[in-house]
Amino acid sequence: MVTPRESALTDRFLIPAIAEIEQALLSLRVETDQALGRDGARRYGKPYPLGYCWEISQDVAERLRKRLARPVGPGERAISAFLRNGGSGRHLWGALREKYFQNAFQFGGLYIDVANDTVDVKKPKIEILPVQESGFAEIEDVPHFARIAGSYWGMRIYANHALPSLAPAFPMIGINPEGHVRLQSGSQSMFERLCGDGFQRSEQWLAEGQAPPAALVEALRARCPSHLLAENPVTGQAAALAACQALRAEGAATGPEWRKAMLATYRAIDLIPVVERG
Repeated sequence: MVTPRESALTDRFLIPAIAEIEQALLSLRVETDQALGRDGARRYGKPYPLGYCWEISQDVAERLRKRLARPVGPGERAISAFLRNGGSGRHLWGALREKYFQNAFQFGGLYIDVANDTVDVKKPKIEILPVQESGFAEIEDVPHFARIAGSYWGMRIYANHALPSLAPAFPMIGINPEGHVRLQSGSQSMFERLCGDGFQRSEQWLAEGQAPPAALVEALRARCPSHLLAENPVTGQAAALAACQALRAEGAATGPEWRKAMLATYRAIDLIPVVERG
């Protein structure tokens, strides 16, 4: 959504300086590539910058934040003037043209992607478009995420019936083409969306999504810490649904400590490489 006020500020400060803004962001991206690209590990079997959308976006954003404290060039000054006069900027994460996940930014009425080449290295590093022409959409629900993950990552997505205590916040189990397994999704945006509706979206997916094969459940649980298995003595759809209902009744998703603990558990599991058997 772009308010009339944001649209007016965009026309006043950003549109006249689009070329200069692009050049300023490109110079920051060069610095980012020097910092991240030198030791960037291969993602999905592909070299940097492929698969580095999040890291590049965050690095450029931090560099821009520091530059805006003392803007020098015309591009930096234009962004600074836009923000000083009430314009807003925010991080975006969602589906781009229904083909792949993408991290980007919205400044007023502009969609700004500073990691435009992380899917196709032949594309320009920076893309700036009017929001309504960008083809960007926030992820609507779990099936939407699963659909993009399937087409973009080649993942098979199942309902998380293996670890019911984590199923409300991480309702999916994904398997990539190499057979590696991980809970989905670690995206902060997706996590907040699932928590924000009292796990209604999660519960619907856990009820309707494809159940994981028994061999997959066994492989995933075989690599989990003992304390997590103790919290999940029972597997299956009924237990996963009950976990959503119980948390909704308790209002646990509103607690920052609960959210912090859930994300910490997810990250601990995500560090364990699991390969599907059978």
